[in-house]
Amino acid sequence: MFLDHQSIMSGRKTGPLSMLLRPALRLASLPYGWAVSIRNRRYDRGASEVHDCGVPVISVGNLTTGGTGKTPVVCLLATWFRRRGIRVAIVSRGYGRGQEDCNDEAMELHARLPDVPHVQDPDRVSAAMIAVEELQSQVILMDDGFQHRRLHRDLDIVVVDSSCPFGYGYLLPRGLLREPLSGLGRAALVILTRCESVDSTRLADIESTIRRFNPSAPLLRSDHRPTQLLEFPENTTPIESLAGQQVAVLSAIGNPIAFEETIRVCGAKIVDTRRLPDHDAYSPTTVQELNQWIRSLGDRVTRVVCTHKDLVKLQTDRIGDRPLAAVLIELAVTRGRSDLDAALEPIASRMPGNDS
Repeated sequence: MFLDHQSIMSGRKTGPLSMLLRPALRLASLPYGWAVSIRNRRYDRGASEVHDCGVPVISVGNLTTGGTGKTPVVCLLATWFRRRGIRVAIVSRGYGRGQEDCNDEAMELHARLPDVPHVQDPDRVSAAMIAVEELQSQVILMDDGFQHRRLHRDLDIVVVDSSCPFGYGYLLPRGLLREPLSGLGRAALVILTRCESVDSTRLADIESTIRRFNPSAPLLRSDHRPTQLLEFPENTTPIESLAGQQVAVLSAIGNPIAFEETIRVCGAKIVDTRRLPDHDAYSPTTVQELNQWIRSLGDRVTRVVCTHKDLVKLQTDRIGDRPLAAVLIELAVTRGRSDLDAALEPIASRMPGNDS
């Protein structure tokens, strides 16, 4: 369903039904756009209250739904502060966690950053206060916080996925935009992710569009670089071991196409894919179906590859009698690293005993 919807949004899917659905979705986006506009105007005029939690807050967000690569950005920022001895905590809404204590993103972040607490609550103000008052956090990283304007932030970072930057140009549900592109004007820093997936001309076009709405914010470029394969629980092998292998790819993320392209870049041949809805809980029924799917592929597949976010939920090193491994992705800032440091240093210098 996810891909069918995206195919309709993007115009890739043709036919009479798609041609009827696109105008219907466009009409449905109008009341959503009005509600977003009214809400933003209230904050812009100061009519809606903004709460200060007493410590610096850095928001990492985006304009679109789906995966834009925020998690590696959050990891980069958290590591930056921890290396300076600053206590940092992550707060997020906790989308898709159900009755669990945390969702897949929190589980992934805990695996990557075991010494960084993560507080999840739909009320990000309450989450931030818990992080400050109970965990003595000195800096808050608000994950997916660009549209959550109730919590005061000292730095607004917007992440733009170069492989699908502007949500097909339409607000939800016609496109993937959570708010109009004019919202980019609030950004203090913009990070383009997955720059390796598009050519220089396309990158220049993306940056030109951003500059129409925000002429002054530093524009950073970054690549998503696969670094290792991780087998549950902690066994890692070089990413080069993927080269030449015939694999099945499993994912429950917002942008499965970009992930699959990463697998191809690593030199693997993708035999088949299974794309589940973002944040899928991997119920016992789903896992059983996945086992049957892998077995049906037989000897055509030597390995199953997934994302780190999927592996922390599956918690196994095999599926369908085939080895399962996650591709670990690191963010490499390829342009503008000094701009990022310049934005973070004033926040670090406010910490007691820190002379950064």
